[in-house]
Amino acid sequence: MSLDPRTVSAAEYPDWMRAVGTGFLLSTPAPPEEEIAVRLAHTDLARVQGVFDAGRCVATFRSFAQELTVPGGATVPADAVTAVTVTPTHRRRGLLSRMMATDLAAAKERGDVVASLIAAEYPIYGRYGFGPATWTAEWEIDVPRAGLDPRAQVPSEADGGRIELVDGADVRKLGPELHGRLAAWQHGVVSRDERWWQRSTGVDVPAADAWTEPFYAVYRSPDGETDGLIVYRADDHWGDGKQPLNKATVSSMIAVTPVAERALWQFVCSIDWITTVRTGYRAPDDVLPLLLPDPRAARIVTQADWLWLRLLDVPGVLEARTYATEGALVLDVRDGAGLAGGRFLLEVSPSGASCVPTARGADLTLDVAELSTLCLGDESPVRLAALGRLDEHRAGAAATADVMFRTSRRAWCPDVF
Repeated sequence: MSLDPRTVSAAEYPDWMRAVGTGFLLSTPAPPEEEIAVRLAHTDLARVQGVFDAGRCVATFRSFAQELTVPGGATVPADAVTAVTVTPTHRRRGLLSRMMATDLAAAKERGDVVASLIAAEYPIYGRYGFGPATWTAEWEIDVPRAGLDPRAQVPSEADGGRIELVDGADVRKLGPELHGRLAAWQHGVVSRDERWWQRSTGVDVPAADAWTEPFYAVYRSPDGETDGLIVYRADDHWGDGKQPLNKATVSSMIAVTPVAERALWQFVCSIDWITTVRTGYRAPDDVLPLLLPDPRAARIVTQADWLWLRLLDVPGVLEARTYATEGALVLDVRDGAGLAGGRFLLEVSPSGASCVPTARGADLTLDVAELSTLCLGDESPVRLAALGRLDEHRAGAAATADVMFRTSRRAWCPDVF
């Protein structure tokens, strides 16, 4: 029987969901009808692929529309890839390769300039032209050691700023605008739709997810503007002698001003009975440790690649972002899939960029996966050259590329999808 990927019908969707669970080692039955109905209402079945063997789904793949912020604050259309699985009985048969090829070709045809994903495993996606474009870090803070004075005012309270606890309904109203302000300057941020805000505040959450309501706190500036939001949960743990040893675990924190960022971290680190704060996934150059009187009180517990990108339109991405300096390079981009390869003259300055096909001799030759890693400015071409992952045809070309592509702050994607 032919094992060819194809789009999934509404009737096949429950079995497709079961296969997703199998692929991620979640031995659960297909979701109940109510959950299926909610999911289908927010799913474009034309972008859901499956492979079926004797009527049973054995491989899954889905994509959806996304916007990605590039350096400088512009957004570009992205093809977000998720729910990628192959059942253990059907591995090593090229199923993922065929589903990926179908999806990327459709994305290119739609005009998406990049594809994106969060990689469950590192070795899989490089062969499809993806490269890690952002990294993430997570800290655990020993609050008593941090040196914060619990009696001190939260920053700017004396000037009229304040922290307020709110509920999920407030977050659904305030969150999208706040996230939009973040996306206007933080490269690596991806868009959140209405359904994201519903699910993250407990609306129509699947029973299997065992939802517990978190605490939501916002920072309001002296003029009443909401400049920050932190979401956290706390456990209930007491040591010998009735000593509180509770941990606050942050699931999300958005701050669009330095004052809001300082205020929210000091707030969560000053809650009575909280002796440990787990920060959730943050940018790897987050200022958090240096906000503490003793930065050693914050130890890194996670440091990993995060958002992976795959360029589908080299000029579309490189012309959309900004550059802090002037420079010019000829990039010879290899793409075995034939989607984004070619030789391009990239000329940049603080006033804009031009990236056009050229017949000039190349300064650098690199695979599309390596250019995808470089495009948000979070990796060094000099490092890639040292690793043998790009070829330098003109002395100093990698250093020139380093200066051109780098950004003053690192790229960061707050989301998993």
